[in-house]
Amino acid sequence: MPETNFKTHRAKMRTPEAATYCGSTESTFNKLRLTGGGPIYITIGRTVVYDPDDLDTWLASNRRKSTSVAA
Repeated sequence: MPETNFKTHRAKMRTPEAATYCGSTESTFNKLRLTGGGPIYITIGRTVVYDPDDLDTWLASNRRKSTSVAA
């Protein structure tokens, strides 16, 4: 029998929910989309949504041990 790798489906989040999930604000997420410094997002028509897996990846990439370490 072939091995299958099913990914657990997690509902996509709109900007307010994604910002709360990351401990941020909707305003910050809107600005990050403009500057390109935020997490990967998806547009469906005019609606912006975030995949929780992408949010987790973005959060992990922003971990720091010290303020003196360059980002």
